Amino acid sequence: MTDTNTWSAARVAERLLQAEDSATALTSIRAEWDGLDLATAYAAQDLALNVRVARGEKVTGVKLGVTSKAKQRQVGVDSPSTAWLTDRMILPIGEAVPRASLIHARAEPEIAFVMGRRLQGPGVSAASALAAVDHVVGAIEIIDSRFSGYKFSMMDAVADNNSSGRYATGPISRRPEDLDLALEGCLLEVDGEVVDSATGAAVHGHPAEALAFAANTLAARGHAIEAGWVVLTGGMTDAVPVKPGARIAVHFTNLGTVTVAGGH
Repeated sequence: MTDTNTWSAARVAERLLQAEDSATALTSIRAEWDGLDLATAYAAQDLALNVRVARGEKVTGVKLGVTSKAKQRQVGVDSPSTAWLTDRMILPIGEAVPRASLIHARAEPEIAFVMGRRLQGPGVSAASALAAVDHVVGAIEIIDSRFSGYKFSMMDAVADNNSSGRYATGPISRRPEDLDLALEGCLLEVDGEVVDSATGAAVHGHPAEALAFAANTLAARGHAIEAGWVVLTGGMTDAVPVKPGARIAVHFTNLGTVTVAGGH
């Protein structure tokens, strides 16, 4: 057991950034330090963001994790979590997933909001959250936990920026009022074979509910969701491994198709 006196939010942030930069997996921090509670994990997440910005990254949005009831039961929580997106995480259309820079990349389909105006809690409802959205796009998030075998506690995951890796957004956008987001479906395809499917209802009951949750949760930490930011509302299905050369496509009902390829 590690000496608990040597731990702090700053040390957690430093250790996880080092693991990310070197693509080296760690074991659970929570297992070593029982002082890693959610408040400390979020503090570590914010400290890591400060480091990212200081080295030249630009904040591009927010991502939600554990938005489905099944995943919440799996990790023993009853609400989602939030994390940060930066421009370093953007995967341009046509570029392969940089597997060599990641530890164990996995892909999951998401409904993404692009904000038209600033959204700040508390007291944000799903309706008021949706009113702040400019348009909706389909997305694939490439998650990449810094923990070996994707084995971690909720506190580990939050400190690790909700397993952030890369994200790709699709070329087709729709106004939110033109969609029934709870019924917006997706098919997850790997190398031409459909392996999973879901609808937007899998995301905290409705993607707008996830957006409202993010705004209200961030407000408690002194943050808001800014105009122009992307909000990834959470995985609609289980994530699938990104294998060398694999082609992963997500076909949405109204948001078109988003495709990524696994690099070698």
